Amino acid sequence: MTAPSLTETAVGVLTTADPVAKAEASRAAAEAWRSGALAERGKATPPDRPARPDKPVLMRPGAVPRRRINRGVQGRVALLHALAHIELNAIDLAWDIVARFGAVEPQPPAAFLDDWVGVAADEARHFLMLAQRLRELGAAYGDLPAHDGLWQASQDTAHDLLARLAVVPMVLEARGLDVTPAMIEKLASVDDHESARILQIIHDDEITHVASGKRWFDWLARQRGLAPDDAWRSLVRAHFKGEIKPPFNEKSRALAGMEAEWYLSLAAPAQRTEPKRKEEAR
Repeated sequence: MTAPSLTETAVGVLTTADPVAKAEASRAAAEAWRSGALAERGKATPPDRPARPDKPVLMRPGAVPRRRINRGVQGRVALLHALAHIELNAIDLAWDIVARFGAVEPQPPAAFLDDWVGVAADEARHFLMLAQRLRELGAAYGDLPAHDGLWQASQDTAHDLLARLAVVPMVLEARGLDVTPAMIEKLASVDDHESARILQIIHDDEITHVASGKRWFDWLARQRGLAPDDAWRSLVRAHFKGEIKPPFNEKSRALAGMEAEWYLSLAAPAQRTEPKRKEEAR
Protein backbone atom coordinates (compact mmCIF):
# COMPACT_ATOMS: atom_id res chain seq x y z
CA MET A 1 0.00 0.00 0.00
CA THR A 2 1.31 3.42 -0.96
CA ALA A 3 1.87 5.75 1.97
CA PRO A 4 -0.36 8.85 1.95
CA SER A 5 1.15 12.14 0.88
CA LEU A 6 1.59 15.13 3.17
CA THR A 7 -1.33 17.00 1.63
CA GLU A 8 -3.59 13.92 1.89
CA THR A 9 -2.61 13.59 5.53
CA ALA A 10 -3.36 17.28 6.07
CA VAL A 11 -6.85 16.77 4.65
CA GLY A 12 -7.22 13.82 7.02
CA VAL A 13 -6.64 16.13 9.98
CA LEU A 14 -9.03 18.72 8.57
CA THR A 15 -11.80 16.14 8.20
CA THR A 16 -11.43 14.78 11.74
CA ALA A 17 -14.29 16.13 13.86
CA ASP A 18 -13.43 15.04 17.41
CA PRO A 19 -11.21 17.76 18.93
CA VAL A 20 -8.81 15.48 20.81
CA ALA A 21 -8.57 13.09 17.87
CA LYS A 22 -7.84 16.06 15.60
CA ALA A 23 -5.05 17.26 17.89
CA GLU A 24 -3.55 13.78 18.16
CA ALA A 25 -3.78 13.31 14.38
CA SER A 26 -2.01 16.65 13.95
CA ARG A 27 0.86 15.59 16.18
CA ALA A 28 1.12 12.19 14.47
CA ALA A 29 1.14 13.78 11.02
CA ALA A 30 3.90 16.18 12.05
CA GLU A 31 6.01 13.33 13.40
CA ALA A 32 5.49 11.32 10.22
CA TRP A 33 6.64 14.28 8.11
CA ARG A 34 9.68 14.88 10.27
CA SER A 35 10.67 11.19 10.21
CA GLY A 36 10.35 10.91 6.44
CA ALA A 37 7.35 8.57 6.55
CA LEU A 38 5.49 11.15 4.44
CA ALA A 39 8.02 11.47 1.66
CA GLU A 40 5.83 13.23 -0.92
CA ARG A 41 3.93 16.48 -0.64
CA GLY A 42 1.33 15.15 -3.11
CA LYS A 43 -1.79 17.05 -4.07
CA ALA A 44 -5.14 16.93 -2.26
CA THR A 45 -8.14 19.23 -2.08
CA PRO A 46 -8.95 20.58 1.41
CA PRO A 47 -12.58 20.98 2.49
CA ASP A 48 -14.16 24.42 2.46
CA ARG A 49 -14.74 23.95 6.19
CA PRO A 50 -12.99 21.56 8.58
CA ALA A 51 -14.99 18.93 10.41
CA ARG A 52 -16.30 20.11 13.77
CA PRO A 53 -17.93 18.44 16.77
CA ASP A 54 -21.57 19.14 17.69
CA LYS A 55 -20.33 21.33 20.54
CA PRO A 56 -19.45 24.09 21.12
CA VAL A 57 -22.40 25.93 19.62
CA LEU A 58 -21.04 28.57 17.22
CA MET A 59 -22.37 32.11 17.51
CA ARG A 60 -21.64 35.47 15.95
CA PRO A 61 -18.47 36.97 17.52
CA GLY A 62 -20.42 39.79 19.18
CA ALA A 63 -22.94 37.39 20.69
CA VAL A 64 -20.43 35.33 22.69
CA PRO A 65 -20.57 36.34 26.39
CA ARG A 66 -17.65 38.43 27.62
CA ARG A 67 -15.04 36.70 29.76
CA ARG A 68 -14.04 37.97 33.21
CA ILE A 69 -11.09 36.23 34.85
CA ASN A 70 -11.91 37.71 38.25
CA ARG A 71 -15.26 35.89 38.39
CA GLY A 72 -13.82 32.86 40.13
CA VAL A 73 -13.38 29.49 38.44
CA GLN A 74 -16.24 30.22 36.06
CA GLY A 75 -14.43 33.22 34.62
CA ARG A 76 -11.17 31.32 34.18
CA VAL A 77 -12.99 28.43 32.53
CA ALA A 78 -14.60 30.86 30.07
CA LEU A 79 -11.20 32.30 29.18
CA LEU A 80 -9.49 28.93 28.77
CA HIS A 81 -12.42 27.60 26.74
CA ALA A 82 -12.16 30.54 24.34
CA LEU A 83 -8.42 29.97 23.99
CA ALA A 84 -8.91 26.24 23.41
CA HIS A 85 -11.33 27.10 20.61
CA ILE A 86 -8.75 29.40 19.06
CA GLU A 87 -6.09 26.68 19.23
CA LEU A 88 -8.41 24.09 17.67
CA ASN A 89 -9.04 26.48 14.78
CA ALA A 90 -5.31 27.14 14.57
CA ILE A 91 -4.64 23.42 14.01
CA ASP A 92 -6.93 23.53 10.98
CA LEU A 93 -5.55 26.85 9.74
CA ALA A 94 -2.02 25.43 9.68
CA TRP A 95 -3.01 22.21 7.90
CA ASP A 96 -5.17 24.16 5.46
CA ILE A 97 -2.08 26.16 4.44
CA VAL A 98 -0.21 22.89 3.86
CA ALA A 99 -3.04 21.23 1.90
CA ARG A 100 -4.23 24.29 -0.03
CA PHE A 101 -0.94 25.96 -0.88
CA GLY A 102 1.79 23.37 -0.34
CA ALA A 103 1.57 21.90 -3.83
CA VAL A 104 0.54 24.91 -5.92
CA GLU A 105 2.79 25.99 -8.77
CA PRO A 106 5.37 27.28 -8.35
CA GLN A 107 5.73 25.01 -5.35
CA PRO A 108 7.02 26.65 -2.16
CA PRO A 109 10.27 25.25 -0.76
CA ALA A 110 10.28 22.22 1.53
CA ALA A 111 11.24 24.57 4.38
CA PHE A 112 7.82 26.22 3.96
CA LEU A 113 6.15 22.88 4.65
CA ASP A 114 8.51 22.22 7.57
CA ASP A 115 7.48 25.50 9.19
CA TRP A 116 3.70 25.03 8.84
CA VAL A 117 3.78 21.39 9.87
CA GLY A 118 5.68 22.55 12.96
CA VAL A 119 3.06 25.23 13.62
CA ALA A 120 0.31 22.59 13.34
CA ALA A 121 2.08 20.40 15.89
CA ASP A 122 2.45 23.34 18.30
CA GLU A 123 -1.22 24.28 17.99
CA ALA A 124 -2.23 20.69 18.74
CA ARG A 125 -0.04 20.67 21.85
CA HIS A 126 -1.58 23.98 22.94
CA PHE A 127 -5.12 22.64 22.51
CA LEU A 128 -4.37 19.49 24.49
CA MET A 129 -2.80 21.49 27.34
CA LEU A 130 -5.83 23.79 27.52
CA ALA A 131 -8.28 20.88 27.29
CA GLN A 132 -6.48 19.16 30.17
CA ARG A 133 -6.53 22.34 32.23
CA LEU A 134 -10.28 22.69 31.62
CA ARG A 135 -10.77 19.15 32.91
CA GLU A 136 -8.77 19.99 36.02
CA LEU A 137 -11.15 22.89 36.62
CA GLY A 138 -14.21 20.66 36.24
CA ALA A 139 -15.09 21.69 32.67
CA ALA A 140 -14.55 20.50 29.10
CA TYR A 141 -14.11 21.95 25.66
CA GLY A 142 -17.58 22.28 24.16
CA ASP A 143 -19.28 23.33 27.38
CA LEU A 144 -19.55 26.99 26.31
CA PRO A 145 -20.47 28.74 23.05
CA ALA A 146 -17.77 29.99 20.71
CA HIS A 147 -17.56 31.95 17.47
CA ASP A 148 -16.44 31.18 13.92
CA GLY A 149 -14.50 34.34 13.16
CA LEU A 150 -11.14 32.65 12.70
CA TRP A 151 -12.34 30.28 10.02
CA GLN A 152 -14.08 33.16 8.24
CA ALA A 153 -10.65 34.76 7.85
CA SER A 154 -9.45 31.52 6.29
CA GLN A 155 -12.30 31.46 3.79
CA ASP A 156 -11.75 35.09 2.86
CA THR A 157 -8.11 34.34 1.94
CA ALA A 158 -8.49 30.87 0.41
CA HIS A 159 -7.70 32.22 -3.05
CA ASP A 160 -4.22 33.58 -2.32
CA LEU A 161 -1.36 32.44 -0.08
CA LEU A 162 -0.01 35.97 0.24
CA ALA A 163 -3.37 37.19 1.58
CA ARG A 164 -3.59 34.20 3.93
CA LEU A 165 -0.15 34.92 5.40
CA ALA A 166 -0.96 38.63 5.69
CA VAL A 167 -4.10 38.06 7.75
CA VAL A 168 -3.80 34.83 9.73
CA PRO A 169 -0.30 34.79 11.24
CA MET A 170 0.53 38.48 10.79
CA VAL A 171 -2.73 39.97 12.10
CA LEU A 172 -4.65 37.35 14.08
CA GLU A 173 -1.73 35.53 15.70
CA ALA A 174 0.13 38.79 16.19
CA ARG A 175 -2.90 40.04 18.11
CA GLY A 176 -2.42 37.09 20.45
CA LEU A 177 1.04 38.42 21.24
CA ASP A 178 -0.58 41.71 22.29
CA VAL A 179 -3.27 40.36 24.60
CA THR A 180 -1.76 37.22 26.15
CA PRO A 181 0.67 38.90 28.59
CA ALA A 182 -2.22 40.72 30.30
CA MET A 183 -4.11 37.42 30.62
CA ILE A 184 -1.04 35.82 32.18
CA GLU A 185 -0.81 38.63 34.74
CA LYS A 186 -4.50 38.36 35.62
CA LEU A 187 -4.30 34.59 36.04
CA ALA A 188 -1.25 34.94 38.27
CA SER A 189 -3.06 37.61 40.30
CA VAL A 190 -5.76 35.07 41.23
CA ASP A 191 -3.11 32.41 41.95
CA ASP A 192 -3.90 30.29 38.89
CA HIS A 193 -0.24 29.78 38.14
CA GLU A 194 -0.76 26.60 36.13
CA SER A 195 -3.02 28.35 33.63
CA ALA A 196 -0.58 31.26 33.50
CA ARG A 197 2.25 28.82 32.76
CA ILE A 198 0.32 27.32 29.84
CA LEU A 199 -0.41 30.74 28.39
CA GLN A 200 3.26 31.70 28.64
CA ILE A 201 4.18 28.61 26.61
CA ILE A 202 1.56 29.52 24.01
CA HIS A 203 2.76 33.12 23.83
CA ASP A 204 6.38 32.11 23.32
CA ASP A 205 5.47 29.59 20.61
CA GLU A 206 3.27 32.15 18.87
CA ILE A 207 6.29 34.43 18.41
CA THR A 208 7.79 31.72 16.20
CA HIS A 209 4.49 31.30 14.33
CA VAL A 210 4.23 35.01 13.55
CA ALA A 211 7.89 34.91 12.52
CA SER A 212 7.13 32.06 10.09
CA GLY A 213 4.26 34.04 8.61
CA LYS A 214 6.45 37.12 8.23
CA ARG A 215 9.36 35.17 6.73
CA TRP A 216 7.25 33.45 4.08
CA PHE A 217 5.20 36.58 3.38
CA ASP A 218 8.39 38.50 2.65
CA TRP A 219 9.68 35.65 0.48
CA LEU A 220 6.50 35.37 -1.58
CA ALA A 221 6.03 39.13 -1.93
CA ARG A 222 9.54 39.44 -3.35
CA GLN A 223 8.88 36.47 -5.66
CA ARG A 224 6.00 38.53 -7.05
CA GLY A 225 8.10 41.68 -7.32
CA LEU A 226 6.29 43.46 -4.47
CA ALA A 227 7.60 45.54 -1.58
CA PRO A 228 6.62 43.39 1.45
CA ASP A 229 5.55 46.21 3.78
CA ASP A 230 3.35 47.96 1.21
CA ALA A 231 1.89 44.63 0.05
CA TRP A 232 1.03 43.61 3.61
CA ARG A 233 -0.80 46.83 4.40
CA SER A 234 -2.72 46.65 1.13
CA LEU A 235 -3.79 43.04 1.72
CA VAL A 236 -4.82 43.71 5.32
CA ARG A 237 -6.99 46.62 4.22
CA ALA A 238 -8.58 44.40 1.57
CA HIS A 239 -9.12 41.20 3.54
CA PHE A 240 -9.19 41.90 7.28
CA LYS A 241 -12.61 42.76 8.66
CA GLY A 242 -11.87 44.98 11.62
CA GLU A 243 -9.25 47.34 12.97
CA ILE A 244 -5.66 46.78 14.00
CA LYS A 245 -6.05 47.69 17.65
CA PRO A 246 -3.45 48.82 20.18
CA PRO A 247 -1.98 48.41 22.67
CA PHE A 248 0.74 46.54 20.80
CA ASN A 249 3.29 44.21 22.33
CA GLU A 250 6.11 45.81 20.40
CA LYS A 251 8.78 43.65 22.02
CA SER A 252 7.21 40.31 21.06
CA ARG A 253 6.22 41.59 17.64
CA ALA A 254 9.78 42.72 17.02
CA LEU A 255 11.09 39.29 18.06
CA ALA A 256 8.81 37.90 15.34
CA GLY A 257 10.26 40.33 12.80
CA MET A 258 7.37 42.79 12.79
CA GLU A 259 8.68 46.24 13.57
CA ALA A 260 6.23 48.96 14.64
CA GLU A 261 6.57 50.83 11.37
CA TRP A 262 4.70 48.00 9.65
CA TYR A 263 1.48 48.08 11.62
CA LEU A 264 1.09 51.44 13.36
CA SER A 265 -0.17 53.11 10.19
CA LEU A 266 -3.09 50.64 10.13
CA ALA A 267 -4.26 51.44 13.66
CA ALA A 268 -7.38 53.58 14.05
CA PRO A 269 -6.23 57.24 13.81
CA ALA A 270 -7.29 58.16 17.34
CA GLN A 271 -5.42 55.15 18.72
CA ARG A 272 -2.08 55.51 16.98
CA THR A 273 1.01 55.96 19.08
CA GLU A 274 4.51 56.83 18.08
CA PRO A 275 6.72 53.74 17.70
CA LYS A 276 9.19 53.25 20.47
CA ARG A 277 12.84 53.34 19.69
CA LYS A 278 14.03 49.89 18.70
CA GLU A 279 16.26 49.55 21.70
CA GLU A 280 13.29 50.31 23.98
CA ALA A 281 11.03 47.81 22.19
CA ARG A 282 13.47 45.06 22.96
